[in-house]
Amino acid sequence: MHRRALGPLAGSIALVVALADDASSDSSATSEPSTGSVDTTAPDDTTAPEDTVVDMTLVPATTVPVPEVALPSATPTELVVTELEPGEGPPAAAGDSVFVHYVGVRSEDGAEFDSNYGGQPFPVVLGAGGVIEGWDQGLVGATAGARLQLDIPADLAYGDAPPNTDVIQPGDALSFVIDVLAVVPPADAADAPTAEEFPLSEELVTEAVSEDLVVGDGATLETGQTGVFQLIAARGDTGEVLESTWTSGQPQAFVIAEGQLLEGLVEGLPGMQVGGRRAITIPSDPNMGLTPETNVVIIADLLATF
Repeated sequence: MHRRALGPLAGSIALVVALADDASSDSSATSEPSTGSVDTTAPDDTTAPEDTVVDMTLVPATTVPVPEVALPSATPTELVVTELEPGEGPPAAAGDSVFVHYVGVRSEDGAEFDSNYGGQPFPVVLGAGGVIEGWDQGLVGATAGARLQLDIPADLAYGDAPPNTDVIQPGDALSFVIDVLAVVPPADAADAPTAEEFPLSEELVTEAVSEDLVVGDGATLETGQTGVFQLIAARGDTGEVLESTWTSGQPQAFVIAEGQLLEGLVEGLPGMQVGGRRAITIPSDPNMGLTPETNVVIIADLLATF
């Protein structure tokens, strides 16, 4: 949820998330996020029970209940944070990336104006100013697995300058229910993989070959789940870096499923544990713009899974 636009953030490491041609035309594939607009509806070609939406982040699709937002008894004049369900793990602090699902309504009448249930999780970098101040303040201290309600006064929301939506009016207080999926500390560039960690070779592979460089001690990533990663991809012969999330430091969340990631990553990532680092060598793919005579090595750091 942006400060002036409510659509989810767009952005990913395009190289390793190159979709297969048939997935892009599949009606069950995730549509491109809409930045700068409000879209709370499920795709027209999907059906779901009342009060649910189809969760396109999982394959196969599942239905996820959209939480009901209990309206405050009076219009909020200060931020009220209510923990509806507890989480666990380190509390979120400024600079952390918090991955969430959320639904937002007007506090006055419960009119819904935005939700990303049924879509990709929304990443919020706390303190970066990318969301309304009520979120930047209200998510501090949140833990993974928690469900929160934020009742936000107008001066910590959009004040007298709401975004371009027919629902939010000038001076509106807003209420949100937020599911905290993961809390990820900021990356330290000094921790990025070094050239020596890339298993380079001119011998071509025909399938994914994985090697754990660091074995994690957290939850195990399984096929169909979402993983939060720092990733760096390089040519398998020369080590030339092709793309990296370490450049911006912003971790990325990907569904581990066919049609969501390159086939080699769908094969090579499951079984990692949070805190681990794995090198995966995969055959070149036409979507990468490389010749077939070149392997690609991807080093993945698994930061969270849900």
